[in-house]
Amino acid sequence: MAEETNKNEAASEDKPKAAAKPPAKAAGDKKPAAKKKEKPPAVEDKPFEEFMRQHYVPALTKAIADEGVEDLHLDFTKQKLPIPGYETAGECWQVLGSFGNGTRQFNVYFPDEDIKGKKAFSCNEGKSPSTLESFLIDERRITLDLMVFGVIMRLNGQKWLGRN
Repeated sequence: MAEETNKNEAASEDKPKAAAKPPAKAAGDKKPAAKKKEKPPAVEDKPFEEFMRQHYVPALTKAIADEGVEDLHLDFTKQKLPIPGYETAGECWQVLGSFGNGTRQFNVYFPDEDIKGKKAFSCNEGKSPSTLESFLIDERRITLDLMVFGVIMRLNGQKWLGRN
């Protein structure tokens, strides 16, 4: 048995010893944490009018043009709702769109002057709109891409875009 003990001791001497742990740093030796790069604010956080004029209207124009519409006219303005029964509702911001030589018209309404607030949609073909629909009401986070996508999908629903 003494021989086994000597073999175990010899075997343990052959194994490399574990690296010694460095001493713990003193409390005053801490390095400052690396500074994170600050993200620029999202375009959706810009003031309402600036976002609409500089980002939404150009993005919507490009998306509709990419669908093959060549004579699109978009305008962003504040005016009364053009729907019978809503004339007394006052003015609200609207994106007015028309194409097909002006026969196909659509409006996106922003009564709260906030992209995260209430939104509505109407469209008509050659007449004045008669129905006001809620628009993007179930979305938790409203983004530029989502707002553009919503209009494209709604216009596709009318079969106004592409080869429907």
